[in-house]
Amino acid sequence: MIRHPAAEQIVETLARAGHVAVYAGGCVRDALLQRPYPDVDIATSATPDQVQALFPQASDPQGKAFGVIRIRLQEHVFEIATFRLDGPYLDGRRPSSITFTTAEEDAKRRDFTINGMFFDPLRNELLDFVQGRKDLAAKTVRAIGDPLARFTEDRLRLFRAIRFAVQLGFDIEPATWNSLLQLAPQSNVISPERVRDELIKIFTSADPARGFDLLHESGLTAVWLPELLEMRGCAQSPEHHPEGDVWVHTRLLLTHLKHPSPVLAFSALLHDVGKPRTSKTEPNGRIRFFGHEGVGARMAEEILRRLRFSNDDIHAITACIANHMAFKDAPQMRVSTLKRLLARPTFSEELELHRIDCSSSHGQLDIHAFLTAKLSELSQEEIKPKPLLTGHDLQQLGAQPGPEMGRILHQLMDEQLEGKFTDRAAALARAREIMR
Repeated sequence: MIRHPAAEQIVETLARAGHVAVYAGGCVRDALLQRPYPDVDIATSATPDQVQALFPQASDPQGKAFGVIRIRLQEHVFEIATFRLDGPYLDGRRPSSITFTTAEEDAKRRDFTINGMFFDPLRNELLDFVQGRKDLAAKTVRAIGDPLARFTEDRLRLFRAIRFAVQLGFDIEPATWNSLLQLAPQSNVISPERVRDELIKIFTSADPARGFDLLHESGLTAVWLPELLEMRGCAQSPEHHPEGDVWVHTRLLLTHLKHPSPVLAFSALLHDVGKPRTSKTEPNGRIRFFGHEGVGARMAEEILRRLRFSNDDIHAITACIANHMAFKDAPQMRVSTLKRLLARPTFSEELELHRIDCSSSHGQLDIHAFLTAKLSELSQEEIKPKPLLTGHDLQQLGAQPGPEMGRILHQLMDEQLEGKFTDRAAALARAREIMR
């Protein structure tokens, strides 16, 4: 069922030493679903010390306190975990102690039945102590044992239940869902970094809109993304948004995404988060959101920093949000302004955001077609040419470093983009003219 030569070598080594060794968790689930399984985790009756003794040159003891040894073999890294029982989870994240045990007892302390199965590659045998295969066939996410206890042990499992439901297209079993609802208000004890990672997996899945629904229905959105709730009931002009309020529009927009990048996913999720705080109704009844893109970009930055996103992701996502209204002016832009737009590092995400934004409202895609045509019409060198002059060149002409030099360089690049000069000599002549 699972073929992985390097992993089999580890299992064979452990078996020759008299230990039980099996593949565990997600790789077994994914193999049964005929999905890719990039990582293979191994569970064994061998203690961490025994694992290290068998693989002295390849082992990393970083997780030894929790019964886990990492082994690097043939360019692969494997986690070798000793069968264990967990003590109380006093911090809602990690067990306060562990006790080594059998495969069956180890399976019963895991999170969901679909993740609690083992596979013995030497016997080609599935070990299923928790009826995980039955739940796979029923497309059900079910907590192992008492769902309230499983979620209390590690509240990140609240997000994981939703993530697996969204990624696999499964339903969450009623008792598991009810326990999730009960503990969602207490999810604020989870570290933001762990929540961020689960949210990324949810919103970059094949069905981000379902993740949007389940996070809201569970109460997790209210705890971790409360700004989104302001969009509910925030009315929009029927002329431009016949689909409904900002919440409905955002959800509809997410239905157009399938495995998006994190930048596109969170740009889509947060692109109109500033609308509720900028909503104004004019005397004629028309609803306006002046400056919502700037307000939204600032709100998005606060949200993303709270969730510990990287600076690169924050910069890219907020840039997409801040610029998503600029596209409407593209046909009237000067050549230099249009080329600068096309040269933006996030332009591909911005263009797709524009497409799904229009598709989720008025449905007019003429600007998208215009920009796509321009992108194919112009070479990369035309869109983003190397500057013919630098600040050093201007200093040689007598300019002093500072804002004025920056203004001159910007003007020179605009004129270069517009084709007003094409070589260095002409650029120097134009620089002298501007400086005079």
